[in-house]
Amino acid sequence: MVCFCSMTGTVQDSHRLSVKTWTEEESDRADSTLSRAQSMCDDTSSELQRMAAIDRRDINSQNSFRGRGALSRIVNMVMTLREWAQKSLNEETERPDSFLERFRGPANTDMQAPPSRFSHSRTGSDADNEARRSRRSRGKCNIVVLSPSDDVYYHWLMVIGVAVFYNWTLLVVRACFDELQMRNVLVWLVLDYICDGVYILDIAVRLHTGFLDQGLMVKDVQRLRETYVRTLQCKLDICSILPTDLLYLTVGSSYTPLLRFNRLLRLMRLFEFFERTETRTGYPNAFRICKLVLYILVIIHWNACGYYSFSKVLGLGSDSWVYPNASDPEFGSLTRSYIYCLYWSTLTLTTIGETPPPVRDEEYLFLIFDFLVGVLIFASIVGNVGAMISNMNATRATFQSRVDTLKHYMHFRHVSKMLEQRVIRWFDYLWTNQKTIDEQEVLRSLPNKLRAEIAINVHLDTLKKVRIFQDCEAGLLVELVLKLRPQVFSPGDYICRKGDVGKEMYIIKDGQLAVVGEDGVTQFAVLTSGSCFGEISILNISGSKMGNRRTANIRSLGYSDLFCLSKQDLMEALQEFPHARAQLEQRGRDILQKEGLLEEVNVSAGEEIEEKVERLESSLDRLQTCLARLQSEFNSSQLRLKKRITNLEHNIPTAATGSGFLSDADGNESVSGGDSVRSEINIRL
Repeated sequence: MVCFCSMTGTVQDSHRLSVKTWTEEESDRADSTLSRAQSMCDDTSSELQRMAAIDRRDINSQNSFRGRGALSRIVNMVMTLREWAQKSLNEETERPDSFLERFRGPANTDMQAPPSRFSHSRTGSDADNEARRSRRSRGKCNIVVLSPSDDVYYHWLMVIGVAVFYNWTLLVVRACFDELQMRNVLVWLVLDYICDGVYILDIAVRLHTGFLDQGLMVKDVQRLRETYVRTLQCKLDICSILPTDLLYLTVGSSYTPLLRFNRLLRLMRLFEFFERTETRTGYPNAFRICKLVLYILVIIHWNACGYYSFSKVLGLGSDSWVYPNASDPEFGSLTRSYIYCLYWSTLTLTTIGETPPPVRDEEYLFLIFDFLVGVLIFASIVGNVGAMISNMNATRATFQSRVDTLKHYMHFRHVSKMLEQRVIRWFDYLWTNQKTIDEQEVLRSLPNKLRAEIAINVHLDTLKKVRIFQDCEAGLLVELVLKLRPQVFSPGDYICRKGDVGKEMYIIKDGQLAVVGEDGVTQFAVLTSGSCFGEISILNISGSKMGNRRTANIRSLGYSDLFCLSKQDLMEALQEFPHARAQLEQRGRDILQKEGLLEEVNVSAGEEIEEKVERLESSLDRLQTCLARLQSEFNSSQLRLKKRITNLEHNIPTAATGSGFLSDADGNESVSGGDSVRSEINIRL
């Protein structure tokens, strides 16, 4: 099949012929179909480009200020503006923070399988078939798998939670109050089947909800399906969606709510929604109180419906305990019936107020059961509300205990009133600005990586301004951020004085500090947020006239929030990063040289000292070698001496036998013989 495409214009020689095979046309058609829905902006841009290209052909033959020539200029201008706006918008929306990007590293992208090493060895027909097959299955492979931590999954839990809550609250009241069910049958049918549709969709969502296996999200649909089918929740979900309400065709529409009680089996989805909401919300204590109140109201609601149904079984108005007869105009309306039952249920379960005493045995048993449930509800209310209130006021109680203890100490030690007022104002500033939380204690349970990332995000604006953090490595940044300790200074406090031994360096988070003279009034400079000072005295810069002493007086003008980094922590962090240490030392030398506090260091003398040290090391190596050789020679000579002594000891009995001391009865010869043997042994030795 051959397709001819031609374009006619003012010039007849502009005909163009394009020949395509049937296979290429089908593939192009499939590609265009898949890419048609990608971006409407691209279609608009291509149309504008086509119009501009057509208009350019007419410029040579027509006046550019009339006809399509003017339109071409307008189209070109629109395209230029569109490209500029799109580029600026992308840069504005997608540009990551360079400071956080350097700390976090490259963004996580989906890992793609590497290309096969046999891909280039296929024939042309196999490659075409593979490409054609991939085009057909491209739409089938894009199967969405939800993660339980995604926002989409949470929003779906909200939808299914509304459907479950609808069934748990309205099915029972429709089953007990016939008038409510029969008055709006069509409305209830529509709402019921909408909830059924949501239940069915929820099964599909469960089949496409991933889970973690060895820390990785499982996205294999076949494995997700098999895992879900084996769970108990799958059986409950199937039971909750069985069309039992179709039995109303035989028993009547008034029994429809009772036939739909299997929908209550989906309660775990509502609990899951509450659990994830409690994790996500910024006010967990308030949410827990609202959830507890909701549970109590649902229990009271069910108990009220049960009381009305029990009264209908016993007979409305048959005695003083049951609900009055509907023939009474005061109690005949639907609203009064439900409110009266709700009131009775509230009084019974909360054990507050007086209710009519029961008359029959069945009524006694029902009331006993209600009292037991009421006791449990009252205990849960007292326990949960008390615990929630304690948790809400835990921070305030701890802070107030610290203040009271310090007040008692200052009163006991007779601290002056002025100093006591300064301490109280300092505590008041901490509480007013919510600076009483111990960040180190709160973040202690997190790993170092997350702790550092949280600290950087919280104090990002301050850390960006710090010069030593702008060029340092990501590892050093983590080490330093984890070692920073917040401190708050009152107005007039001296952070450091000139001549003091420097043990910490400071980074200003908020507030203003002044570099003052000896009188404490003259200001030489004002330090603001992001400035750091004190690193000169803790770096031990060679040639510094001040040594490890402070070089200036720094005083707080108002309340100032600072980050403190001790000398020990800084040295431990810089030990593995010599380049950053060299930068800090160079900065300190520049400051000291500017102030005239840096002595000139003789470089040649330093080189001579290094040469002497090297010579000493080489001499020490030679001495160690000689000592080892002498030690080995001494060991070998000692071993030979021991062997000679052993041989002499074996020769002593032979010498003693050949001396002839037994022939002398008096024993003189034996003595002389023994002496000669001893003398011979001594000579040999």
